[in-house]
Amino acid sequence: MKIAQRAQRIEPFYVMEVAKAAAERAAKVAHTEAPMIFLNIGEPDFTAPPLVQEAAARAVHDGLTQYTPALGLSALRERISAWYATRFGVNVPARRIVVTAGASAALQLACLALVEAGDEVLMPDPSYPCNRHFVSAAEGRAVLVPTTAAERFQLSAAQVREHWVNNQTQGVLLASPSNPTGTSIHPDALRAIHNEVSQRGGFTLIDEIYLGLSYDAQFGQSALGLDDQVISINSFSKYFNMTGWRLGWLVVPDALLPVVERLAQNLFICASTVAQHAALACFEADSIAEYERRRAEFKARRDFFVPALNALGLNVPVMPDGAFYAWADCTAACDKLGIQGSWDFAFEVMKQANIAIAPGRDFGHADTAQFVRFSTARSLPELQAAVTRLQTLLG
Repeated sequence: MKIAQRAQRIEPFYVMEVAKAAAERAAKVAHTEAPMIFLNIGEPDFTAPPLVQEAAARAVHDGLTQYTPALGLSALRERISAWYATRFGVNVPARRIVVTAGASAALQLACLALVEAGDEVLMPDPSYPCNRHFVSAAEGRAVLVPTTAAERFQLSAAQVREHWVNNQTQGVLLASPSNPTGTSIHPDALRAIHNEVSQRGGFTLIDEIYLGLSYDAQFGQSALGLDDQVISINSFSKYFNMTGWRLGWLVVPDALLPVVERLAQNLFICASTVAQHAALACFEADSIAEYERRRAEFKARRDFFVPALNALGLNVPVMPDGAFYAWADCTAACDKLGIQGSWDFAFEVMKQANIAIAPGRDFGHADTAQFVRFSTARSLPELQAAVTRLQTLLG
């Protein structure tokens, strides 16, 4: 049978190839003194806190399992709106919030609403691979703009001006904090980017799924504070520790709401009803207190692990100010081991140290072959053990 060209354009997710090899290796070493340590997975090791679990069970018990409106439960949209006000000091009316089946569904809805066949969307290189694939699935073209540590691996207004091609370019897709780098865009830089885009009649789409896991006040601000034309993606997966619940949200301008609602009705009907009822409990005082305790734990892990990597010669050129990643240059380590690039380095670390990490090739093309991504979404003892093994490997 004929395979659609849009499917052919989606590149393999190479991290999953590493994950498969790591799973096989883990089975072999599970009962040894050095079981596999998984630092390749961008998923919190925490699960939903007690109040959220109880709310889910209560929803099932009470039969609250039928479809909700396509835009989501009104009560949940109101609570998300209140969270923006109390956490970020931003007024985001509930009517502009669309509850989605994870951030992935939110990105799909946004791209289908905004991107025509042949449209170009600018994004930084490196960046999360699925973001560019959502653009491709909407028949658009993601234009990866090389970035450097000096730019915090983020786009600048100057780069937007340079790479905006007449009517071909329609907008930017940013992430702050970013996967894989954990770096955020400075608010002044973001304002400048948004001004450049707005002057050209384009859209500013920003992935803020790690915003709750910001560790620096100057960066921990929502782009929604710029104006009501910014489109933001968010999720219950990272800060709220609900990855498998598949629940996220999208904030859109009023003019875009009917379009997104129509798409959501047809493509998804609604997000998981049980997950929505459970998420109401995320905003209870006890839940927020637990999330803040966990955020402090993620910061403590970063504060231990990044300096340890630097001491090993795995240089992290920009201290991550959010999320739970370390984007490390493995050039010196590869030279020491006599291998070429981050792909080989990832498998060497897996084979010799029983540590799974993510090579850079998934995240773009701008020097990504010399970088690896470590996830610090594991316990501090696991991170300490990983450092000890890396010390042994690298001498």
